[in-house]
Order: sequence, then C-alpha cells, then structure tokens
Amino acid sequence: MKAYEVGAQKGLESLRLLDRPAPTAGPGQALVRIKANSLNYRDVMVLNGWYGPARPETLIPLSDGAGEVVAVGDGVTRVKPGDRVAISFFSRWVDGPWGPQYFGSDLGGGADGTLAEMGAFPADALVKLPDAWTFEEGACLPCAGVTAWNAIVEAGKAKAGDTVLLLGTGGVSIFGVQIAKAMGLKSIITSSSEAKLARAKTLGADTGVNYKTNAAWPKAVLEASGGKGAAVIVETAGPGNLENSFAAAAFNGFIALIGGFDQAKGPINTMGLVGKNLSLRGITVGSRKMMEDLLAAMVKSNQKPVIDKVVDFKEAGAAYTHMQGQTHLSKIVIKH
Repeated sequence: MKAYEVGAQKGLESLRLLDRPAPTAGPGQALVRIKANSLNYRDVMVLNGWYGPARPETLIPLSDGAGEVVAVGDGVTRVKPGDRVAISFFSRWVDGPWGPQYFGSDLGGGADGTLAEMGAFPADALVKLPDAWTFEEGACLPCAGVTAWNAIVEAGKAKAGDTVLLLGTGGVSIFGVQIAKAMGLKSIITSSSEAKLARAKTLGADTGVNYKTNAAWPKAVLEASGGKGAAVIVETAGPGNLENSFAAAAFNGFIALIGGFDQAKGPINTMGLVGKNLSLRGITVGSRKMMEDLLAAMVKSNQKPVIDKVVDFKEAGAAYTHMQGQTHLSKIVIKH
C-alpha cells in the first residue's frame, strides 16, 4: 500500500510517500480502507519536530481519517465490512475521564496515523457515519470537532443562552460556532479578516470581532454579551493571549486552553483569573463517545463540517502548505 511517513521531521521536505506492507486486522481490530483525511495544526507541529520528542521516522502522520471497513479481526461485532466510519483521535479512549492509560494511542503522534491507503485500528475506535455524510466530511470530526465539543459541552458545561467565545477561524473555532448553534448558545468569534468574520456569521456566529482593527477587542466581547462576558472561552490562541481571555470572560466563567504550546512558558498575570473566579482547564481532544455525541448533535441540527480546501492524496504536501499559510477557514481535507 501507499503511505506517508514523517521522516526526519524537519519540515515539509521530510514528508515522504512510499510503499509499505498492507496491515491486517488482528483480534479486536478492523481494517479500514482510508478514503479521506483532514489536517490539524498539530500535524504541522509533528512534521516540523515541534510536538514533544522526536517521533520514529517511519511514523505515519495525521490523526484524522475516515474510510470503509474491509475486514475485521476475531471478536469484532460493532462494525462489519462495508461500514463507513471515522476513526477516533485516541484509539483506546472510548468513554470516561482522561487518564494516562490512553497515552501513546494518539494517531499520528504516539501511534501510526491515517495518511495511508489502509490502516488497522481497534474496532472500538470507530464511529459509523450517516449515509448522507461524505468521507471528507467524516474525516473532519476526530480532532478539531471533538476538541470543540469537549471544551464547550463536556468540560465547559455550557447551557442554552450562554455566550461562547471562539478565537480565530480554524477548525476548532468553526466547529465551536456550529456546536453553539446546535446547543442554543450565543457565539462570538474573532478574526483579523472581515471576510472570514462574514463567512463565520453565515455559519451561525452571532457576532464577529476584528482583533486587528480593534485592539480593545475584549471590551467588544463584553459589549456583545450585554456586559456579562463569555461564559465559555475556547482559547486556541495560546497562553500568550490568556490575559485577554480573562478580560473577556464572564464572572465564574470557564476557559478551555487548547494549543499554543510554543508559548507554554510565558509569564501570565493571573489577577483576572482570580478576580473573576474563573476556571482554566487544558483540553486533550476527547473520547469516542464525545465524537458520537458531536455527530448526533450535528445531524440533529442539520449541519455538516465546513471544508475550506480539498487536495489529492498524492499531493498531501499541498495541504500542509495551505495549513501553514493560515489563510484557511475551518478544515483542509485530503481525498484518496
């Protein structure tokens, strides 16, 4: 089969496409013919060697994938050949709280990922796709979608009428807009692009705030929320932005910290955190159950993932280039 490997992890030139033996489905596993992938910024970090310790050069990249089950191993009953499925980010985290037992099961990081023609995965990691969804749409869910769901619904416990603040217009934030729409929440989204803000509003965002033309954007968030601030903030800008998020948050609000690893050691003034009695929590994607709940909410609210660009499997490097250019809105997809 054809598969990509991360190589020396020194940037795009390290990405290599080669032939590898096709895997087989062992006990408890399903063999999936992968039809589509989607990218996340984490994938760029892995390829550049910015994501923790160096990975084996033979690592298959990308966490997000969807495809068709072609064979199952002994003991597998929850999926069968012919099923159309998406693959969970953590192949061993089915439900329940996060714990160390799931380390090493993150696809495209601790374990081989999905940027290949075939993959053998635990059957318990698979989620069946609705007939009306394409593989490209299904491949958008595992990382960005589940992260947004965990941040807003599972950990953030947002309730109808609450205001949620999304920073930027990447995959997590756009999924956040869609989740807010599905759950009866008010959403405020930020961007430096008026065109992206306009697009986000067509997807359901209630308010768009341009942080480039409005340096005091936390005040704009307060104004848009009737002076209260955001009950839940999906902090994708990183620790360097936390003081702005403290200012934009409602009293007793919740801030979900996602990404920004390059700023992890920066000094932070925590007076706003303490003064407003805020909760700050890191979010590590989520479980298969969370992906199932997200999918159900998307279907019920008649929404599908937003895809910015689709590239061919043989041109996967172009997807990385587009991601690094940061001109995209929501998801970049690779089609097989």
